[in-house]
Amino acid sequence: MRDISTRLLAFVQDDVCNGSVDLALDTDLLLTGAVDSLGVIRITQWLEDETGIMVDPGDVTLENFQTIERMLTYVGKQQAEQGLAAD
Repeated sequence: MRDISTRLLAFVQDDVCNGSVDLALDTDLLLTGAVDSLGVIRITQWLEDETGIMVDPGDVTLENFQTIERMLTYVGKQQAEQGLAAD
């Protein structure tokens, strides 16, 4: 999961983040405005492409997408549920 965390953090920082925010794994992406709704869609697509999981639109919540840490936890759960190998 370490490799995916590094790649996800870089993707969000470089390609999705609004403005120059120095992100960490526990940065609140949504309430700080670092990521907007279009950014969440881009992150969701990236997660599906990079990890092979299928993200249910009903799962796109603060609980799962508020921070990169929460996204990684979500990915791990989905990989286990969907029978995919973890990175």
